[in-house]
Amino acid sequence: MKGKGNMENGLTLGITRIGDLLLGDRITEVKPDVSLENIRLRIPEYQRPYKWTAKNANQLLDDIEDALNNNKEIYRVGTLILHHDEHDNYNIVDGQQRIITFSLLLQCFGLTSIEFLRQSLANNQFNMHNVMNNHRAFERKLASYEETRRMELEKYVCNRCELIVVITTDLSEAFQFFDSQNARGKALYPHDLLKAYHLREMNTLDVSDTERIVRMWENLNQPKLAGLFNDYLYRLKEWIKGNRATELTERNIEMFKGVTSKDTHPYAQYYKGAFAYAEEVNNSHVPFVTGLQKLSPFQINAPIIAGKAFFEYAKHYFEILADIRNNDRYEGCFINGDPIVKTLDLRKYRNGVGNGITRLMFDTAVLLYVDRFCHSIPSKIDIAYLNQFVVRAFVWAYSMRAQYTNVGWWVAQNYIMGDAKKDGIVNDFNIYKLISESDSPSVLLSELADLLLPLPRSIKADTRDIHVMNEDNVYLNYLHYFVEHSFWEENDE
Repeated sequence: MKGKGNMENGLTLGITRIGDLLLGDRITEVKPDVSLENIRLRIPEYQRPYKWTAKNANQLLDDIEDALNNNKEIYRVGTLILHHDEHDNYNIVDGQQRIITFSLLLQCFGLTSIEFLRQSLANNQFNMHNVMNNHRAFERKLASYEETRRMELEKYVCNRCELIVVITTDLSEAFQFFDSQNARGKALYPHDLLKAYHLREMNTLDVSDTERIVRMWENLNQPKLAGLFNDYLYRLKEWIKGNRATELTERNIEMFKGVTSKDTHPYAQYYKGAFAYAEEVNNSHVPFVTGLQKLSPFQINAPIIAGKAFFEYAKHYFEILADIRNNDRYEGCFINGDPIVKTLDLRKYRNGVGNGITRLMFDTAVLLYVDRFCHSIPSKIDIAYLNQFVVRAFVWAYSMRAQYTNVGWWVAQNYIMGDAKKDGIVNDFNIYKLISESDSPSVLLSELADLLLPLPRSIKADTRDIHVMNEDNVYLNYLHYFVEHSFWEENDE
C-alpha cells in the first residue's frame, strides 16, 4: 500500500530497506503495510562534505558480511533524518555519509538506476576524492568474490539492511533528531554538534536564511574552525576563569551553547539586550552618519547568544584569528610586519610540540587583547598600544620556552596558572585573567611592567647566533628580542 505515513505535527517515523530507498525511491514502511513513495533524496547545501574514507567504506562492508555470515535476518545500519521541504524534496539532515556509501556500493554491484547519484555534490576536495576512492575500494573488494557470493551479498544489502527513518517538515525539528555519531564513520567535531544545536535555535528564520547562514559556516575551513573552538576559544574561556583547559569534547561544549530566546533571567536579558542594541545600531545609518565604527556585538568572555548570532560569532573570531596569525603587510591586519613574529614564523620555531604550545599561548593572548581593546579597523593609538602589548605577550610566553628544555601541556598549564615559581621559573602568571580584568590598555601595560622580569642568568638557553640575521633581515634567535627590549639580565649573552 501507498501512503503519507503516520503524520503527527509534521513528523513521520518509518523503516526502510536500502534497496527500496535507493532503487525504488520509497520508504518501506511508515505504518503497517504502508510505504511512502516518490522519495526524492537531496543533499542540502548546508551539509558537511562526504568524509568517509576507503577504510570506513570497507569496514561497513565487512560489518554487513559479518551480519550475513551470522544469519542476521535484519541488519540495522543506522538512522536517516530527513527534512521534507515545500518543493517535495527530502533533504538529508543526518545519514548522508551512509547513504552516499551505500549508493556507491550498489553501483559497484551493477545497479545503476540510482536517482540519488544523479545530483551534483559540492565541488570540494573531500567529495571529489572520497567518492572516487571509495568506489574503487568497493570495486577491488567485490572483484575478489565469486559470482554467487556477490549475488548473495547484493541481495542481503538490498533486502536485509535497514535504516530507521525520521521525517519532519520543520527544519529546526529535524536538527533536534540530529545524531551525534555517524555509524562506522568519524565522530563529529564538537563544533559540528554546536552547529546542530544552534540551528535548532533558529526556528523563526526562513529556510533560505538558515541555508545561507550554514553555507557561510561550511565555507570556512573546517579543520581550522575546529581548531578555533578547541585550541583558542575553549582554552581562553577556561584560562580567563583561572581554570586549566584540557580538550573541547561533546561533554563540555555547554559554554558555547549560550543564552537562548527562552532565558529570562536578568543576566540573560542584559546580554541579549546588549547584542540587540549593537545589531540595531550597526544595521542603521548611525555609523555612516556619525563616522563612528560599528559596535562589536561579541566578547570572548561574555555569554554567546544562541542561534543565528552563534554563526556570526564563529565567523567573527575565525577572521580575527586569521588576521592575527598573518604577519603580511596589508590594511586591516592587526599583526602587521612585526619583527618578533617574523622570527617566530621561521620553520624552526613552528616545528615541535613545545614551539607549537608556546606560539598558541602567544596568539591567544594577542587574540584576547584585540578582542577587548582594538576596533575592527584599528586606529593609530590602537596599533601603538597593540605593538607594546605584543612585546609583553612575547616575553611572557617565550620566557617559558627559554626556561624549560621540554615543554608540554602539563608545563604550560602550570606556567599559566602561576604554579611554576616553586621551580625557580619567572614570569609565570595568568596573563589572560589579567587582560580580562583590565579596564584599558594603559592599565594592562602598567600591570605587565610590574610583573614581567628579565630572564635570569641561570637559564640554559641556546644563545648561539643571538644577533645574527638572515638575508630577509630576520633575526634567527628569538632571544635577541629579550636583549633588545631589556628582558635579559646584563652581561649574560
